[in-house]
Amino acid sequence: MSSQQTVDVVLVGGGIMSATLAAMLSTLEPTWKIEILERRPALAEESSNPWNNAGTGHAALCELNYTPERPDGTIDISKAVAINEQFELSRELWSHLLTSGRLADDAFLSPAPHMTFVRGAADVDYLRRRAEALRAHPHFSHLEFSTDPEVIRSWAPLLVTERDLDEPIAATRAPEGTDVDFGALTRALIGDVAARGATVRLEHEVRSLRQRRDGTWRLRVRDRRWNASPRRRTIDARFVFIGAGGGALRLLQKSGISEAKGYGGFPISGQFLRTTNPEIVRQHQAKVYGKADVGSPPMSVPHLDTRVVDGEAALLFGPYAGFSMKFLKHGSPLDLVRSIRPGNVVPLVAVGLQNLDLVKYLVSELAASPTRRLRTLRAFMPSAHPRDWELITAGQRVQVIKKDAKKGGVLEFGTELVTSSDGTIAGLLGASPGASTAVATMLDLLDRCFPDRAATWAPRLREMMPALGGEDWDDALALHQWEAGDQVTAEP
Repeated sequence: MSSQQTVDVVLVGGGIMSATLAAMLSTLEPTWKIEILERRPALAEESSNPWNNAGTGHAALCELNYTPERPDGTIDISKAVAINEQFELSRELWSHLLTSGRLADDAFLSPAPHMTFVRGAADVDYLRRRAEALRAHPHFSHLEFSTDPEVIRSWAPLLVTERDLDEPIAATRAPEGTDVDFGALTRALIGDVAARGATVRLEHEVRSLRQRRDGTWRLRVRDRRWNASPRRRTIDARFVFIGAGGGALRLLQKSGISEAKGYGGFPISGQFLRTTNPEIVRQHQAKVYGKADVGSPPMSVPHLDTRVVDGEAALLFGPYAGFSMKFLKHGSPLDLVRSIRPGNVVPLVAVGLQNLDLVKYLVSELAASPTRRLRTLRAFMPSAHPRDWELITAGQRVQVIKKDAKKGGVLEFGTELVTSSDGTIAGLLGASPGASTAVATMLDLLDRCFPDRAATWAPRLREMMPALGGEDWDDALALHQWEAGDQVTAEP
C-alpha cells in the first residue's frame, strides 16, 4: 500500500541544518506546510549528536586554521572575523526564539572559555602575533594572552600540572566561548516547529526523487517502522532541502540536477578520548585548541574540550581520525562505492593522487596504539592516566571533492551549499564548522532559492537577527556567507 500528499517544503534529515531552516521558514511563512523526514528512529543521531562532534561554538576564538600567517609574517584575520560574525547570527536567532517563547530554555548552551595552547619558541611567537592582530578588531578585543605558566594554570590547570616548564608555552583565552549541545538544540527547534504545524516523520527514508514538469519534486519515501502501514509514501513538494549529512551526496545525485554533477565525497571517521571522572572534569572548564603537526590535515587539530551533555559535564580529547567506507555512522559500507558516477571519477582519482599525505596520515591513525594516543593526550595534559579515559567513536564526516579545471579535482574541508538553477532544491555537503554557522548558511540558501521573497522577508529576518540590520540585503548575505576553505575539527 502507498499514500500520496502535497506539501510546500520537505526537509530531508533531522539534524541541526534542517532544524534551523525549519525554524526560519515557519517564522517567515507560517502558513506553509513543512514536512521533516528522518531515516533514524530519533532526531539528531548522526553529526548533530553531541557525542559525534566537539560541540564547539565556532567563533574563531581559538582555532589557528582561521588565522594563517602571510609570507611577510603578518596574520590574516579576515576568515576569523567572518566566522565570528556568522556565529553571532546563530546566537541572535537562538536568543530571539528564547525571548519569544519558542525555546523553553538555553540549556543547550554552556559557558566554556575558548583557549589556544602552543609549545615551543616559534609557536609562542606566532600566537603572540596572532593575539595582537585579533585584539585590534573589536570582535576580539577581550582576547587574553600569556606566557606565564601560573596564569595559564589559573585558566586551565590540567595544561600545566606535571609539565616540564623548560619548554616555552603560551595560551590565549576568550572568556565568552561556548559549548553547544547541538543534539538538544535540534530537538528543541524541531519540537517548536512541530508545535506550529510541521510534520515530523521518523524512520522515513527517501528512496528516490525527481522533478516533475510543473517544477515540483516527487519523493518516494519508505516507512522503515516494523508495523508501518502504508509502507510506501509519495510526497510532492514545491521545495526540497537535503540536510542529511553524509547521505546528502547520493540524494543530490539521484535528483539529477546538473549542479550536483562532478561532486564526490571522501569519508573520514573520528574518535575521541572521553573522561567523566569528576575530579578531572572539575579542573578543566574550557575548550583548548592546539596546533596540528606539520603536514597533518586540518581535521587533525588536537583539542581538549569541556562537554556538557544532558546537564552532565565530561572532557573530550581528540580527534583521532580513521577511515570507513560509510558516509553515515549508521550507514552502509557500500556508501562510497555507490556514490561513484562517471562525472566524478576524474575528481576522485585526482584528489587521491594529490593527497597521498592524507592517506598516509589516515593509515597511521588507524594503526595508532593506545600508548600513542595517550602520548598525544599528554602533550596537552601531562598528568593524564589511561585508567581515566575511554575511546569513543564520533560521527562520520564526508569531505567535499569537486571538479577543478587545473587539477582535475580538489578536496575541501569546509561546507558546500549546492542549489539548482531554479531554486527548487538544495543540499548541503561537507562538515565543520557547519553547525555553528548553520544560520548564515541557511540565509545563503534563502537568498539563492527564494530571491523573489528576499525583500518581503528581509525586515522580519533583521528583527530576528539585528546583526543584519542597517545593511543592504545582498551585502548582508555576502558578509555572512560561508567561505569554503581550510577548516578545523569535526563539527556538524
